[in-house]
Amino acid sequence: MKLSNRRVPALAAMTLVTALSLTACGGDDGGSGGEGGGGESAGAGVTMLPKNLGNPYFDASATGATRASEEFGGSFEIVGPDTATPDAQVPFINTAAQQGVDSLVVSANDPTAICDALEEASSAGTKVVTFDSDTDPECRDLFISQADAEGIATSQVDLIAEQIGGAGEVAILSAAANATNQNTWIELMQEYAASEYPDIEIVDVVYGNDDDQTSFDQTAALLQSYPDLAGIISPTTVGIAAAARYLSTSDAQGEVALTGLGTPNQMREYVEDGTVQSFALWNPEELGYLAAYAADALVSEEITGEEGDSFSAGDLGDYEVGADGVVVLGDPTVFDESNIDDFDF
Repeated sequence: MKLSNRRVPALAAMTLVTALSLTACGGDDGGSGGEGGGGESAGAGVTMLPKNLGNPYFDASATGATRASEEFGGSFEIVGPDTATPDAQVPFINTAAQQGVDSLVVSANDPTAICDALEEASSAGTKVVTFDSDTDPECRDLFISQADAEGIATSQVDLIAEQIGGAGEVAILSAAANATNQNTWIELMQEYAASEYPDIEIVDVVYGNDDDQTSFDQTAALLQSYPDLAGIISPTTVGIAAAARYLSTSDAQGEVALTGLGTPNQMREYVEDGTVQSFALWNPEELGYLAAYAADALVSEEITGEEGDSFSAGDLGDYEVGADGVVVLGDPTVFDESNIDDFDF
């Protein structure tokens, strides 16, 4: 699947909720949380648990969820750890269950490690929606997928192939080794590259753990390990920005191609200085917006999460639940020098 260059309007910017310590968790989990609206409301209370706080991608998702919650008359809060590990997410899930929150919107750091905690929350009456990165299907009510997994994978390979002339060594700089979405995309990338681009060799997959410095260091290590490296694919917003930062001040700028999944605001300077030709992403604000509306539809019993259920998601229109409780946001957008200034997220 080739990506389109269509413009996807960014959702209006909203003030993000302030990150606060989630002291109710007890112990030293190395995390912090935040809170937004509260009190009685007509709509659902939505608690968002991203992989980690301080990540621009999830900040944008929270902006979208905040707007959605205001539209349907609900409340919103964001909580989460500072580090992207499944163990760090569990205390926040447990606390949410103890507090009896209406819904949890979770980007999972592991497909199975947080399942027990989510099942306990569900048993307590909390509706569980995953977004961005899924759990095993039995651990949640719905998964809000940013785009079709195969489409994401093939588009990443097509972008790097175009930039390196369809031949050469390519490495993948991923997030965490156990990130569900990343691993699915990487497996599909490897299969697609082998079948469609026989002159491209994927020589390595490394992990930056969605940490800027680790991703920066992994980029440096890749260039040292593979002196003939032609390109890097980084399907994570933290990774692609860190890799671009390294390349922009190295001799590899303009010599080693870089693409992946990034936000326009992160990547604008690297497109302008020639470090990056093009990259892709769906609108993370819209992803958070859709996830919040899905949570509200579950809480209000407009839907149950069964295949064929449909619900309205405000400005985004109507959506239908697919197999295994998956709702797909839509196609991502390719960003390059011709359109990057049209976006602000």
